[in-house]
Amino acid sequence: MSHPVRVRIMAMLSERKASPNELSQWLGTTLGATAYHVRTLHKLGLIELVDETRVRGAVEHHYKARARPKVTEENWSKASPVAKQAAVGSELKMLEDVVNASAASGGFDRADAVLERRTARVDERGFKALAAEAQKFLARVEKIEAEAARRLSKADHNGALDAGVVLLSYESVALGEQIPESTKKSTPLKRPRRR
Repeated sequence: MSHPVRVRIMAMLSERKASPNELSQWLGTTLGATAYHVRTLHKLGLIELVDETRVRGAVEHHYKARARPKVTEENWSKASPVAKQAAVGSELKMLEDVVNASAASGGFDRADAVLERRTARVDERGFKALAAEAQKFLARVEKIEAEAARRLSKADHNGALDAGVVLLSYESVALGEQIPESTKKSTPLKRPRRR
């Protein structure tokens, strides 16, 4: 799943149904390569076939992303470090693509848009409390969406807009700690030899 084309396909199919042909045009990739990634995602059960249409005597298959299963804390703790890295990398790449596209089209132009990053120095108990608050917030987002769906159905879906909400809760590392030791130390300048 960590392949960048698969990540982008999943992001697109989570928003709309599409055929491999449409995906290859949007992604700028060959139809063969795109179809290969679509077949792989389908075999993994991450996307489903939702429609078939006839196009010049051939059948074009249209896919949509399945609802992503929620990973329990227990299952996540059992996953290998490699699997965790692949899942996190895939999700962050998808997030990057979606946020960049939204920003480019004015998604952060609203006065009430929020773009903020924060770190907090906490102990183990505090970290668990932050994780619990993150889960409460996500549950509240689902409730707000359900309430909006009821209002939108009464208004024949006029005024509907897609709101992006991202929440990350993780053990943070200072960026300065990522600089290799060899580049942190200053190296003396060599002086030219005098003749």
